[in-house]
Amino acid sequence: MSRDLIIKSADYVASAVTPEQCPAEALPEVAFAGRSNVGKSSLINCLVRRKKLVRTSRTPGRTQTINFFIINAAFYFVDLPGYGFARVPESVRAQWGPMVESYLGGRRSLRGVVQIMDARRAPTADDLQLWNWLRVKGIAALGVLTKSDKLPRGKHKTCVMRAAQSLTVAGDDLILFSAVNHQGRNELLERLASWLLPHE
Repeated sequence: MSRDLIIKSADYVASAVTPEQCPAEALPEVAFAGRSNVGKSSLINCLVRRKKLVRTSRTPGRTQTINFFIINAAFYFVDLPGYGFARVPESVRAQWGPMVESYLGGRRSLRGVVQIMDARRAPTADDLQLWNWLRVKGIAALGVLTKSDKLPRGKHKTCVMRAAQSLTVAGDDLILFSAVNHQGRNELLERLASWLLPHE
């Protein structure tokens, strides 16, 4: 049984575009991935209870590096560049795949990927491409459906089941999340604890 994951400190460490620029693989880490404007930065800020640890932008696609944040001096949260936004220059979009695949496929300290999707919409082709790629590579993945506060409560179950069907997982394997009212925060931290903390 994992210990509770209580976040006491969170600090920015480094940004990288190549494996050589990443911190040494001395600590476990979890990566956060999602389409641009899906609420990834807000989710991470909510987890660490900091409003501006990860900068949010009104311009989707602004984050174009892999950003490392050290948590409790014990593990990393890794913010991956958002994918799938049409207004990002083609040269930047072309760079995303090799950069992120190099990180995900070669990082020995990676314990899993939190893939963030918009609860209001069915998973997109880009979402499914990454989800299935992670499966093929044998990388642990957890689906989180954000912006649940923008949905009528009566539609929560329907949206979860729609995503579960697309991703071919059980509804219980997905987490409905809101950075506004903190729905799903404790559940997500519990799942992250099973990846990051030593088991008794």
